[in-house]
Amino acid sequence: MTTENKTNYYQRFFNLLNKRERYSFWLMSGINSFFFLLMTFVAGANPVTTILFFLLIQGSIIGYYIFINKFKRKSKEREWIDAIAFAVVAATLIRTFFIEAYTIPSPSMEKSLLVGDFLFVSKVNYGARAPMTPMSFPFAHNTLPVTQSKSYIDWPTMPYFRLPGFQKIKNNDVVVFNYPAEDGRPVDKKENYIKRCLGIPGDTLSVVDQQVFINGVAVENPPKMQFKYFVQTDGTFDETVAKRNDITEGGPIGNNGEFELLLTGTAKDDLSRQSWVKRIETTLQAKGAGVHYIFPFKENWGWNVDNYGPIYIPKSGDVVTLDSITYFIYERAIKVYENNPTFESKDGKFYLEGKEITSYTFKQNYYFMMGDNRHNSADSRFWGFVPEDHIVGKALFTWMSLDPNESNIFRKIRWNRLFRPIR
Repeated sequence: MTTENKTNYYQRFFNLLNKRERYSFWLMSGINSFFFLLMTFVAGANPVTTILFFLLIQGSIIGYYIFINKFKRKSKEREWIDAIAFAVVAATLIRTFFIEAYTIPSPSMEKSLLVGDFLFVSKVNYGARAPMTPMSFPFAHNTLPVTQSKSYIDWPTMPYFRLPGFQKIKNNDVVVFNYPAEDGRPVDKKENYIKRCLGIPGDTLSVVDQQVFINGVAVENPPKMQFKYFVQTDGTFDETVAKRNDITEGGPIGNNGEFELLLTGTAKDDLSRQSWVKRIETTLQAKGAGVHYIFPFKENWGWNVDNYGPIYIPKSGDVVTLDSITYFIYERAIKVYENNPTFESKDGKFYLEGKEITSYTFKQNYYFMMGDNRHNSADSRFWGFVPEDHIVGKALFTWMSLDPNESNIFRKIRWNRLFRPIR
């Protein structure tokens, strides 16, 4: 194509557009160019990948305006297409870089968060994470709603990059993140989890008789934290007490008035005052009673859900001396999360890229997450650290809450939980 033909082509294209469409075209092109420069020169993405992705997006923008101008202006068809396109683009930008809605599917944060709570999660507090798997179906996380097939294409991929945020993650923040122990999916397409951040980079965490300590100091417990208790009754159980205390987990474990229940401190105290309750005991796992399913999966260390650690949570730039203990604690972080697949231990020595090493310098920050429902939460005690590149955002407030066990439509909405801040 000659220079004159190219000029005529551009002129014909822009002649299709009215003034408003030209402004929107240059706006979208500017955003595309901005992210091209950001990912190439700041995030350090592969130039070939970013160029191809830039051309794909730019081609889609041009193609959209060519397609839309096949319809007569102010026609219903064109208005609908314009409205849908604007909604998809605007919603995608808002969900990716500002705020996104999530729902609570499991009871791991009971009673701080309930199954059926709908949350708004801020992407800007900790800094919005640029898409690492940009080619995906709008509004679908990792599977399509009907077919349950993949909602994304594995290539091209972008490196991890996070825009500046307003704050850093603090101890006790409620955080949404991608489940780090899941393999087989890109980082940003792993399942979303929500937990409370108990340990931040540089902290040493331990659990002693169910109490969490950070750097040797007992942390403030969430007011609605739950534990599992053994409850012995006289054979009866007053359901009004259960309803009053919102006791929804657990149940009878025999025919002799024995129950295993998950209770908040308030619920436990209320039950203990009932005449039909004979005994309430904690199901505390004793010190030294190690279990094989607790991270880092060394039963002879004696760690369990109620007595755990101490464990150091690494931060970017930390240098850890490698030995038999640190290898088991940090092996997955070094090999998987820091992308060192050749890291290994042989005959008491440690190797990376075939070369012996005695220490390792961490590239990113890590966090230790736990659920407020301490005896019914799959969290860092079971699968280890959460890397910084897995962080999605900060949970702000519940905007809706629906009781999954309530069939009456008027009672299904938990009105007292609407627009409640998350603490």
